[in-house]
Amino acid sequence: MAENQDFGERTEQATPRKRQEVRERGQVARSADLATACVLLGIFISLWLFGNVVYNNLQHLNRTVLGNISATFTRDEVWFYALAGLLMCLKVMLPIILVAFVLAFLANVIQVGWVFSTQPLIPDLNRINPVSGFKRIFSLRSLVRLFMSITKITVVSAVLVATIWSQIGVLFSLFQFSVNEAFLTGCRIVWLMGLQASLALLVLAVLDYLYQRWQFEREIRMTKQELKDELKKMEGDPKIKERRRMLQRQLALQRMMAAVPKADVVVTNPTEIAVALGYDDLKMEAPTVIAKGKEYVAERIRRIAKENGIPIVEKRPLAQALFKMCEVGDTVPPDLYQAVAELLAYVYELSGKRAG
Repeated sequence: MAENQDFGERTEQATPRKRQEVRERGQVARSADLATACVLLGIFISLWLFGNVVYNNLQHLNRTVLGNISATFTRDEVWFYALAGLLMCLKVMLPIILVAFVLAFLANVIQVGWVFSTQPLIPDLNRINPVSGFKRIFSLRSLVRLFMSITKITVVSAVLVATIWSQIGVLFSLFQFSVNEAFLTGCRIVWLMGLQASLALLVLAVLDYLYQRWQFEREIRMTKQELKDELKKMEGDPKIKERRRMLQRQLALQRMMAAVPKADVVVTNPTEIAVALGYDDLKMEAPTVIAKGKEYVAERIRRIAKENGIPIVEKRPLAQALFKMCEVGDTVPPDLYQAVAELLAYVYELSGKRAG
């Protein structure tokens, strides 16, 4: 992410589309220290869990090699013991290596999920630009990194000194122990120092991760204009959308006008509103609004009705109620059953059609 962006105008939160784009470029909120701290902590916990196994295997290796030392080692014997020592070391270290690998993998996946991008590998001339490099060196992120590095060194040093100070009595008494006991005691002190230093690094790494998240959210903010442009891309140009809606209205109007000849009656108000009603007792539960409209549309409905010999009846209250309460395709509401039934009965009587 560019360090020299002007964040003064970037006041809007990033949209999901923007987040996906920067993620595809490999730009995510991630702390490298968190993975390192998890690996170190996992190693020292593994040493605590498998310490006896490691110690026993090392003793076995020493007995195997040192117990067979002779002044007349042949080349084959040297290769044999070297290979045996290598295999033994791999056997001892393999569980710890696996734990470290798994923790490193999980620490990165938990932070950013599964991200695969080749974008960071593409050469960028801006990275070798002296001006950009100077700005990166003296940027807020660089200052925070410097502060975190100094803090890590200070905290780890303090933890190590405090651990050694707490074990100073044990260290001075090591000369009283046997070689085996002194070795085990020294290993325990080293393990304690490493564990406490790892925990301290883990706390600092969590703080660093929170800062990286905040910095990432700050960098991907958008200006109001960028937000408007993205909404245009996602939803389409307003002129195109309006053109699309107009075409949809025209098609709906054409379909509605094509259905008017199937109506049984057209109720008018008398010139402002026209509602075409149809009823088929074999297919419909109640009379249905086939078409409706005001002014120009109402005039077209009346003209088509006249051309097809459909009765046009002026009933101002009924026309207004049907227009307000019903959409095209809706059945007549129960409150208007009586009025519509009387109207249809009247129309059927005039046309000689049997009432349903």
